[in-house]
Amino acid sequence: MQQQHTSRVSPLTADLILLSVAAVWGGTFVAVKNAIAFMPPYTFLAIRFFIAGLFLAVIAGRRWQRLTGAAVRHGFMLGACLFGGYALQTIGLQYTTSSHAGFITGLSVVLVPLVGWIVLKQVPRSGVLAGVAMAVTGLGLLTLTDDLTINPGDLLVLGCAFCFGLHIFLAGQVTSRHDPMLLSIMQIFAVSVACTAFSFFTAPPLAYDQFRSEVWTALALTAIPATSLAFLAQMYFQKFTTATRTALIFATEPVFALIFGIALAGETLTLRGAFGGVLVMAGIVVAEMIGAGESDEVDQAAACDGADGRAA
Repeated sequence: MQQQHTSRVSPLTADLILLSVAAVWGGTFVAVKNAIAFMPPYTFLAIRFFIAGLFLAVIAGRRWQRLTGAAVRHGFMLGACLFGGYALQTIGLQYTTSSHAGFITGLSVVLVPLVGWIVLKQVPRSGVLAGVAMAVTGLGLLTLTDDLTINPGDLLVLGCAFCFGLHIFLAGQVTSRHDPMLLSIMQIFAVSVACTAFSFFTAPPLAYDQFRSEVWTALALTAIPATSLAFLAQMYFQKFTTATRTALIFATEPVFALIFGIALAGETLTLRGAFGGVLVMAGIVVAEMIGAGESDEVDQAAACDGADGRAA
């Protein structure tokens, strides 16, 4: 009976749908960068995640009966990592380009084995370390100026990548213990609550004139499609493909961020920056393919990187 169920969707169909999810995430960088020109970052994030959480809370239905105190605690723990990631990413977008932010955010995948090395003393394979070295070299080419200084926005987004890498690692430790829908709802609401609190103390009161067309467009793209629906699509279609293929598909997110940045925002990359971006992508792919055999848990965690809509 299980085989009949899993045969309904071909691996190619699942991969194409997951690729469309990565494309949506890539497109959010430009939309959010435009929105935060009119609305403070914390205010925008609070509204975005409240809408996303409310949507999932409504469709969760009877799943709420399985909610436990441990799920709430772990959800808020993961939500703290997400909050750090989204806050740094969204604020960083005020000072850097969407294409730079996309490539730097993608580094979160290669940071997972480093976190495992520090926390669990699991020494990564040499091939994984080679992939990390490639990605870091590419990061330097992408972000460092001629006088070896780094754009403050790029530095903030790098902090975002570290937060997302920690989130991936911690998610691999706790997701198997809880209903994934409820755990995600707790994370999303935790981000919304934290952003609301920070917005109250750091941003002016919400005003009607902040809701420009750019803000509505960004909310329409990020709240439900790039957060709620993207999560549901991944949770459903990932079972028809492999975790490694899912992770590699999601690694195309920076490429889509670059494409949308050039097409919609008129952004450009220097030859050095383009080579750096290629090295970042190559490092992610090398680390992911070699690291796939280390453990099922770590591999699954990497594939779940975007489960809660990690893109801006």
